[in-house]
Amino acid sequence: MPDLEPADPNSGSAASTPSDPAAQYVGDDPLDVLAIGAHPDDVEFTCGGTLAKLARQGYRVGIVDLTDGEPTPHSPGPAVRLQEAGAAADALGIHKRINLGLPNRRLMDGLEARVALARELRYFRPSLVIGFGDKTPLHSPDHWQAVQITEAAVFYSRLTKWDQFFPGLPPHSVRQLIYYRSGGEASPIQTTGTVLTVDISDTLEQKLNALRCYRTQFDHKPHIESLVRSAAIVAGQLAGVAAGELFVTAQMLAIDDLYRTVLGAGRDESSC
Repeated sequence: MPDLEPADPNSGSAASTPSDPAAQYVGDDPLDVLAIGAHPDDVEFTCGGTLAKLARQGYRVGIVDLTDGEPTPHSPGPAVRLQEAGAAADALGIHKRINLGLPNRRLMDGLEARVALARELRYFRPSLVIGFGDKTPLHSPDHWQAVQITEAAVFYSRLTKWDQFFPGLPPHSVRQLIYYRSGGEASPIQTTGTVLTVDISDTLEQKLNALRCYRTQFDHKPHIESLVRSAAIVAGQLAGVAAGELFVTAQMLAIDDLYRTVLGAGRDESSC
């Protein structure tokens, strides 16, 4: 099982960051990729196939859940949700999962939340951060707050001369921030960034297995699996693969080798 910061079932908050944050982090290894969700199951639903693929490719992948996602109608409480999150992380091959213990249903962008997430970025030092990129109408407003918290934390992570909030944690510049789309939607977020489709043909079942770990959230919603599968198939087939997940970059991407980027291989000598 990945390292998992446990939630406190009595208060609904994760193990709080100690007054000396550096002490919490001694001995942990850096991560290549950190995916951020408002609740446990958000990243599985939106980019689980990509995270599983990155882990298979040898990258160190982590997840930060901003809240414990509780209460919910069919869950007995945070302890069970945390167990489900750990099992889902195992299913995806995740190296580290952290719950920040911010309040579910009342998640708000603000200094406390921004600093809490920026501390994780400074310690784990990911090159790539993946997070929500847009509002999710008729779904939790926590998702939109997560967008703002994530963007601010990426900025706070690189600021100098702010040791009162980050003692012992040197600045870290995240190289790229990309946004994921809801796992039930096959159209990209409207953006000025670059749209990417990740081929998850080999990890779609792994993604679905991770979602099945959340029995309290999905056992009573049998349509969810077919919704997620269908969206992945549509997104993938639009890009010429069996299944895909959609992302957009925060800024436009430039490429060096158009041929290799578009075709995925070197020059075909048989055509010469």
